[in-house]
Amino acid sequence: MKLSTKETFKSSKVHGFNRVAFCLFVLTLELLNPGTLERASAQTTPFYSGKTVRLVIGFTPGGFYDRWARLLSRYIPKYVPGNPNFIVQNMPGASSVVAANYVYNIAKPDGLTLLMPINSLYLDQITGRAEVKFDIRKFEFIGTQENTPTMLYFRADTPFKTLTDIINAKEPPKCGSTGTASTGYLLGKIMEEAFKARLAAVTGYQGGSEIDVAVERGEIVCRGMDIPPHFGREPFDSWHKRGFDRHILQSGPKRDPRMGDAPTLFDFMDQFKTPDALRRMARIIMASGEFGRPMLAGPGNPPERIKMLRDAYAQALRDPGLVDEAKRGQMDLEYTSGEELQALMKDLMSQPREVNDRVKKILSD
Repeated sequence: MKLSTKETFKSSKVHGFNRVAFCLFVLTLELLNPGTLERASAQTTPFYSGKTVRLVIGFTPGGFYDRWARLLSRYIPKYVPGNPNFIVQNMPGASSVVAANYVYNIAKPDGLTLLMPINSLYLDQITGRAEVKFDIRKFEFIGTQENTPTMLYFRADTPFKTLTDIINAKEPPKCGSTGTASTGYLLGKIMEEAFKARLAAVTGYQGGSEIDVAVERGEIVCRGMDIPPHFGREPFDSWHKRGFDRHILQSGPKRDPRMGDAPTLFDFMDQFKTPDALRRMARIIMASGEFGRPMLAGPGNPPERIKMLRDAYAQALRDPGLVDEAKRGQMDLEYTSGEELQALMKDLMSQPREVNDRVKKILSD
């Protein structure tokens, strides 16, 4: 039977309507699918929205690591898409090894846990400490807000004016330190190894303030310490006004202008024609100052979240509010990116075995 033109047109309209209705039905089911809703939500809502980021500190409250962590935790969220909440968790123990083990092995690699450990953490791995359960090369560096090279000061009323005076001394001068892992102590070991310049280490002081008091009392005559805290603070401002102390050397690869004419460790190595292996050894040990007070993430975190955190860290350090708070708190600012720190760590951990053996010897003596 042949359909009329009118009946054919009517039938095509019905079929067309059914097709449209069917498509709308399928589309409705897809939109109501929980997976689709979750994907759509993820595209419009930043990952960090409503989240909390934990910043784990390898030290007790009150010190500069803790102060920096709390300052950064107030400003970084402003520059992370989604503006997460940051909380600081102190996890002291074994010079930050406990905190590092936790972030590396237990915390989820989801971009919600960060670490601020001691800047010399890598040395524990090089020396093969049994407590170390991480590979420092697999951490992701977010950045650091300062550079902390080491200096050596003496009382100005002592006969020690140059490195040569220390080398020629009949009795090694007494220098104070908190312990065998302190940068001041390690600087002394490097000086002895490279130049035969001996310092008699007096260890066991609770902190730098106690060492400085001992210097003022004449119990000891020298101290190795980070350069930034030595300027713009007491007792050092008063010392400098009355010429109480003398700056003998500095450890950084380049001179800090605040140190005047004090040579670097590497200037002396050029003068004494120190062998390359010893130079490398010194470079590895003293490079901890270049890491300042670093912020890290554990291995396996999504790369896009690492980038977000690195960008937010850099922006936070330019925030006028943070800059003002740091200035009022006498906290030095010298930003280094996470990418630069990552490259530096790769270089330090890729040294020849002979160099690493020397480092182990220095740190274990």
